[in-house]
Amino acid sequence: MCGIVGLYLKSEALSADLGRLTGLMLHEMRGRGPDSAGFAVYGAPEAGSKLVLLAEATVVDWPSIATRLEVAQGAAAEITPIANHAVLRTEGDGQAARDWLIANVPEVTVLSVGRSIELFKGVGDPDAVADRFGLAGRSGTHAIAHTRMATESAVTTAGSHPFSTGADTCLVHNGSLSNHNGLRRRLEASGERFQTENDSEVAAGYLAHRMRGGDTLADAVGAALRDLDGFFTFAIGTAEGFAVVRDPIACKPAVMAETDDWVAMSSEFRAIAKLPGVGHARIWEPRPAEIYSWSRAA
Repeated sequence: MCGIVGLYLKSEALSADLGRLTGLMLHEMRGRGPDSAGFAVYGAPEAGSKLVLLAEATVVDWPSIATRLEVAQGAAAEITPIANHAVLRTEGDGQAARDWLIANVPEVTVLSVGRSIELFKGVGDPDAVADRFGLAGRSGTHAIAHTRMATESAVTTAGSHPFSTGADTCLVHNGSLSNHNGLRRRLEASGERFQTENDSEVAAGYLAHRMRGGDTLADAVGAALRDLDGFFTFAIGTAEGFAVVRDPIACKPAVMAETDDWVAMSSEFRAIAKLPGVGHARIWEPRPAEIYSWSRAA
């Protein structure tokens, strides 16, 4: 059992409150996932690429990693540690930087890459994780977050959500996939790089792989409904917006709400009940195998 929340702001007037509101929603999902949590926030696009790195089990020399990447790419890089994470900004190609870090700096995990996304996660009470990485003070356009109850693996940061393998694309998942190992091998043969054994990372990699190949988000999610076997509710973030989809059986809970100012989803309505103006919201349960998406590019 896990908890998902997602919030997409249609009103720029609320952008400064994105992190605070997401934190309120995440707090309500603590009971569904008390052992770890994570969130991805989408802010204003930056000129270069930024990568969020995790050093879960070791103490690392963050400045030396930035220096090594500078030499490898021939492009300026700077790094800002945040607890056991760090935000690395580079003027080089972000996806190439991700590949280089995975191949050459095994003591860290690359959590995200892009111009807008920053992704953080950790073990412990979800409120403590949110506080550790300053969720309440973060601004932006949209966010997704997750609380985890580890029923099939150890309690580790590496097993926590969200997962991201492509630029400004991430995913949180409630459920389980049955064919992820075979799909992982197919994606790896096509050049996709994974860093954990989690089935949700495979789902994130599947979407990123298809979108790098030219699919729209809707096309990639539609293909996922065909190719991913299991039960799932996904909330998916991209630079332009977010999407929600449930498997054709829809055995995992989900509820959505929309006002003139925002769109929200969660595993339970009590998380959405904290949002401003919810009394005037249209509220519904997402239908099985139907894709719901909102985007500034639309």
